[in-house]
Amino acid sequence: MAAEPRPRQRGIVKERLKRVRMKRRHWIEISDESWCPRGIRNAVTDYSRFVTELSGIYNVVAPLLIDALERTGGRLILDLGSGAAGPWLRLQPLLRKLGMDVTVCLSDHNPDIVAFERARRLSRHAIVYHTEPVDATQVPSGLPGFRTMFSAFHHLDPGQARAALADAVAHGEGIAVFEAGQRKILMLLAVLPVPVRILFAVPFIRPFRWSTLLWTYLIPVLPIVLLIDSIVSMLRMYNTEELRNLTIGLDRYHWSTGTVRAKLIPFPVVYLVGVPNRRASASTST
Repeated sequence: MAAEPRPRQRGIVKERLKRVRMKRRHWIEISDESWCPRGIRNAVTDYSRFVTELSGIYNVVAPLLIDALERTGGRLILDLGSGAAGPWLRLQPLLRKLGMDVTVCLSDHNPDIVAFERARRLSRHAIVYHTEPVDATQVPSGLPGFRTMFSAFHHLDPGQARAALADAVAHGEGIAVFEAGQRKILMLLAVLPVPVRILFAVPFIRPFRWSTLLWTYLIPVLPIVLLIDSIVSMLRMYNTEELRNLTIGLDRYHWSTGTVRAKLIPFPVVYLVGVPNRRASASTST
């Protein structure tokens, strides 16, 4: 009996790997912990932003954002869990090119002022920032704007995630959360080379920090932390069904979930977008 062609065998294995379901685990991420040195935390967020900018993976969500902003009438975005400024240095000019000129305010539970200031300067003040810590589950009323979270929603456990959505509803602000990737075996395999990637990436990451060189080459802790945190981040990601369940009872809003995929990028972006229901808004105003 003739052996099965290798390409077909590889296709079968790949299909089986796609079907493997991985349960969500809310294990700790080292860089999230208060005892983690700030230099390591900054290096992790810098690397995340570097990869996001280099790949442009979130450019594909621009039409979703434009549609949501048009429905809410807003032109101010409050980005929560911004890390080192997320995708905005690429995404904000793209939105402008597509006819949606927005101002973005960066915020975080542990604001990185150096990275935020860099984004403000490079964007010519189209990107601004809030200097004080901001809890995504209890956003101060003095911070208005359509809320976004990029690669940050998985940091919230289900109770916190629900609270973040409910807080947006309570303030009447639209909200959109995006995660690049899914809980899949193939995604897990893709993050395994992270320690090697960071060794090559560090000289090109900006802003330049001596602490990043220290934790990468002299005391090589950063590659290990990044590997562990990348795996845990993947295990923490919510799928579309879980995102949809978090919105149960928040009926004043129209919620949409799904995935979008950019060309040449093997993993989709999972999204949840919520905007006030027109009926609810009309009944509130009368």
